Amino acid sequence: MSYDLKITGGTIVDGTGKPGFAGDIGVKDGKVVAVGRADGPAAATIDATGRVVSPGFVDVHTHYDAQILWDRMLSISPWHGITTTVIGNCGFGVAPTRAAHRKMILQTLEKVEGMSLDALQEGLGDDWPFETFPQYLDLVEKRGAAVNVAALFGHTPLRLYVMGEESTERACTPDELAKMKVLMREAMEAGAIGFGTSVSISHSGYGGKPVPSRQATPEEMDGLVSVMGEMKRGLMQITIGRDFSTRHMAEVSRKHNVPVTWTALLSYMYGPGGHRKQLDLAADQRKAGALVIPQVSCRPLNFEFTFAEPFIFDVMKFMNELAVADARTPGARRAAYADPAWREKLRSEVTPIFQKWWDRVVIAWAPSAPELEEMPLVAAAARAGKDPVDLALDLALANDLKARFRMAVMNFDEKEVAELITDPNTIIALSDAGAHASQLCDACYSTYLLGHWVRDRKVFTLEEAVHNLTQRPAEMFGITDRGVLAEGRPADIVVFDPNTVGPGPLKRVYDMPAGADRLVSDASGIDAVIVNGKLIRRDNRDVVAADDKLPGRLLRGGKAA
Repeated sequence: MSYDLKITGGTIVDGTGKPGFAGDIGVKDGKVVAVGRADGPAAATIDATGRVVSPGFVDVHTHYDAQILWDRMLSISPWHGITTTVIGNCGFGVAPTRAAHRKMILQTLEKVEGMSLDALQEGLGDDWPFETFPQYLDLVEKRGAAVNVAALFGHTPLRLYVMGEESTERACTPDELAKMKVLMREAMEAGAIGFGTSVSISHSGYGGKPVPSRQATPEEMDGLVSVMGEMKRGLMQITIGRDFSTRHMAEVSRKHNVPVTWTALLSYMYGPGGHRKQLDLAADQRKAGALVIPQVSCRPLNFEFTFAEPFIFDVMKFMNELAVADARTPGARRAAYADPAWREKLRSEVTPIFQKWWDRVVIAWAPSAPELEEMPLVAAAARAGKDPVDLALDLALANDLKARFRMAVMNFDEKEVAELITDPNTIIALSDAGAHASQLCDACYSTYLLGHWVRDRKVFTLEEAVHNLTQRPAEMFGITDRGVLAEGRPADIVVFDPNTVGPGPLKRVYDMPAGADRLVSDASGIDAVIVNGKLIRRDNRDVVAADDKLPGRLLRGGKAA
């Protein structure tokens, strides 16, 4: 037979975890039609000699809900082999939203997900062409995208839509819950793959108020999950907090036969070795008939911050008190930072997770001392003959508190991270692509996994890693037509060099609406990215334009129509 595209001479790693094998792939009409042997001519051929040919990677934790409306390429995810993304995580999204609540929703995304409000407002404009969640999905499908998109239904816009501004203040009434359940069913019928929510105490939105989902009772959570139980489809994704613990998750999972995945289980999140208790709990819950799966990350959780807004430190009482004082008396921060006694607090009165925090800091940007940029703080301090804390605060003061520092907040203990990512009851996710764009970039987690944990550390075999990037997340999230290279499946394919695949260094670019900045990482070793049979990336460059007809599909209910 003849093919639209043929990939020859590579090692096929099909996503199932089975050993790779030499062979060819034949693609026709957007589908894989030959695996192993692909005899016959092709309109285009990719020579994959020395390369791995795998299914496209499936990223189940992104926040592209707003960005997709101005960036159909969903950059940078395809750069790193991602061909399917899941939006709506943590209960955040832009639909359903009444016109009166648009600014509140954008301010919430600004505060919680670190998105630029100027970029959001310019990117979405004043007149949104949707209000309801089904209308939003229709718009995403009509506009198209470079990669496939599946959507969770977000709890925060749902509550705001039904309850108005009181959604940030109180529990719902029985009548309000009934209305939310109707909209939940409507969203699932329109194509949502599940329900996203958050009870994290760190999630505060506009005006510093708790995001609406934090005011939900366990009974409200149960009522919304019950809709998916009745429909026998969907999963719950939740950012964990005290008010809806893993015990509650196990209860709703068993009661409604709905998987629950929670964000995020990280090294040092519960102190040294504390992750093991959570892994044991996940295993016990599975044995007891509940499917509660922690999401884990394969990368250190790095955040960029300034001492003008050192949000990562604000969990400590003395730092929070300083933030309040500075709001009341501008200049209080600067005075404290110059005070040797206060500096000693930042050295010695920190919580356990911030012990010797300076050992994990890199100087990201300091106009007064450009020669120190991208240098570890400890090394720069040794060069200057200073204490690291003193140097950090000196640089902050010398640069009007705008100097930027990057710190691994959690997930920096590689032995513990290896235990987390190889545990059979976890799922590797948490790219957060589209969120915290100016503070971190973990959208490159897929190439980091293949480069660092497969090639360098040999914690995974290549086949195991590809399985964790493809079939496993797809099946967990009910995405039924992606994640495996097999005849009859959509042709989402990545061709990569196992000897060079990996992410490049972080760099700051100013390519968002309103000139907003973000951190990006180029990929190395990604030869080709194919979505539904169409080549979109070749040798780390786009070969389709943002204004082209793009091949990505909306995966309603977990599959393309």
